[in-house]
Amino acid sequence: MPTLPPLPNSRTEPDGSAVIRVLGYNIRSMRDDTAALARVIKACAPDLVLVQEAPRFFRWRKKLARLARAADLVVLTGGATAAGPAVLCSLRVTVERTEDVLLPLTPGLHRRGFATAVVRFGDARLGVLSCHLSLQKDERYEQGGMLLDRLAGMGVEHAVAGGDLNERPDGRTFRRLADGLQDCWAAAPWGGEHTSTPTDPHQRIDAIFATKGIEVLGCGVPLGHPGVTLADLKAATDHLPVLAALRIPAA
Repeated sequence: MPTLPPLPNSRTEPDGSAVIRVLGYNIRSMRDDTAALARVIKACAPDLVLVQEAPRFFRWRKKLARLARAADLVVLTGGATAAGPAVLCSLRVTVERTEDVLLPLTPGLHRRGFATAVVRFGDARLGVLSCHLSLQKDERYEQGGMLLDRLAGMGVEHAVAGGDLNERPDGRTFRRLADGLQDCWAAAPWGGEHTSTPTDPHQRIDAIFATKGIEVLGCGVPLGHPGVTLADLKAATDHLPVLAALRIPAA
C-alpha cells in the first residue's frame, strides 16, 4: 500500500481548540483476529473510537476492556447496554457524562441503540454518538432522525457521530444525515473511501459525521497509514475502519 500523507496529531491549540482523531469501526463482536484488531486501532492513535458490534453476551465487559487495554485506551460507554455500539477513549479525554440509549424495537428485527457521551479536550467540549443503523430501510430512516434529535438534545454546540449505516451515500438515510451534518469523507477525503468489505472494498457504508462548526482536517480508511497493514485489516473484522482528524473549537 502507498504511504498516506499524515493526518495531524492530536493536540491542543493556543486558542483553546483541540485537534482530535476519531475512529469508527465495526468490530464484529471480536469474532476475528483480536490481536490484529488491536494493532489497527492502536496504530491510528485515536482519541475516540466509535465501535459497532461490540461484544454483547457472556463476559462482554471483560472482552471490550481487554481490547481497549491492548490499544492503550479505556472503555467510555456502551456495549450490551446500547445493543452493540460503544465508545472507547484515550486518557486525554475528560468525561462529563455518558448515556446508553435503546431505540424502539421493531418485532422481528434486531434491537438497536446509541452509545453517547459528552466529553472535553481542555476547553473544547464535544458530544459523541456511536450507532449501528437497521438493515430495514424504513426503520433505518427513522433511526437517522432519532440520531439527529439525540445530537440536538445533548446540550452541546459541537458533536461527532459515526458508525455502520448499512447504507451507501446515495441512500435517503445517509442523505438525511449529510443534510444536517458534515459527512467527513466528503468534506476532506483522505485515504480510502470504501469500507466494505476488507477483501473487496466496493461500497462506503460506514461514516463519521460532524456538526457544522467543526473543521474536518481529513477522513477516510487508513490504508497505508503507518502501522496499519493490509493483512491486519483483512484479519481484524469484516469492515474497514474510518479515521478522521477534526479541529473542535473551544467552548
